[in-house]
Amino acid sequence: MDGIEAAFEQNFADGAEVGASFCATVDGEVVADLWGGHADAARTRAWERDTIVNVYSITKTMAALTALLVADRGELDFAAPVARYWPSFAAAGKEEVTVAQVMSHSAGLSGWRVPLQPEDLYDWEKVTGLLAAQEPFWKPGTASGYHAVTQGFLIGEIVRRITGRTLGTVFRSEIAEPLGADFHIGLPASEEHRVAELIPPAEEAFSGEVTELQDNAAHNPRLTTAIANTRAWRAAEIPAGGGTGNARSVARIHTILACGGGLLSEATRRSALEVQVEGVDLILGVPIRFGLGFAVGGDFMPSPNTLYWGGAGGSLAVIDMDARATYAYTMNKMAGGLADMRAFAPMAAAWQSSEL
Repeated sequence: MDGIEAAFEQNFADGAEVGASFCATVDGEVVADLWGGHADAARTRAWERDTIVNVYSITKTMAALTALLVADRGELDFAAPVARYWPSFAAAGKEEVTVAQVMSHSAGLSGWRVPLQPEDLYDWEKVTGLLAAQEPFWKPGTASGYHAVTQGFLIGEIVRRITGRTLGTVFRSEIAEPLGADFHIGLPASEEHRVAELIPPAEEAFSGEVTELQDNAAHNPRLTTAIANTRAWRAAEIPAGGGTGNARSVARIHTILACGGGLLSEATRRSALEVQVEGVDLILGVPIRFGLGFAVGGDFMPSPNTLYWGGAGGSLAVIDMDARATYAYTMNKMAGGLADMRAFAPMAAAWQSSEL
């Protein structure tokens, strides 16, 4: 533990961090649980044990887990066309787009063709209706193109069509509450007082030279840290990026994949590792392998059978299926771009620790 704590504390000593939490589990048991710093930019509020924060795209892992749960019950087939569950989705040549393609960011719907405002994301019927009606940006299944905001609405609408409930409701009642995990897709007003303030990055991601496709995915609508710090954003169910939690809750929930715990069968757990598409992502511009809702493997991961994803600004979730271990890092000081390594310091220390 000393090495993990030292690595975590070094982020603060270096001035790279304001407030953060880190958690690791093995075989479903917490083996490291750290938090520290401040919950606001003015450093007037301490980051407490129960402080929570918007983790942006780590929320996608929760949406994916919810879909895996529905599939495990035999109600969802990832190989089936989305239109089987959502008939109007077949419009504009999308009749053969599969659920697996949505889960792996290869459905060709990385953004909306119609210009949107941030508040449009609070109108579920509007944004899902637009996605159902529009033509893909590229031939589905041929490449991944990170569905930064759209993926959550796509998965969420499939889940809603099958279960009759919103994704946030299914996630809360069937995953978060049974596990006692403090993670929310649609934050109750009663929990607002515990939320850390996000601190904007010095430079916005995708602020340099970008393709038209990248610009659309990143900036339609244009989302800022100020928007993510509002009650309206946190209250809305935005399953691709609006989730609120901490490292403990993220690591705890991902034990479902790492070691089962009764909520998912072994076959469904392992199915998340099945690579659906690989190559240079059309939006992120880097080589990546996508399974069902998660990236798979990678040079920086502890084993080839690792699932992972991160959120804008620096949060990260890692599930080592071989070691039956989970790791999570959440923070409030956002970094721009894809090169932020703060989360890897305590994670690497954990991977190398003989105590875990």
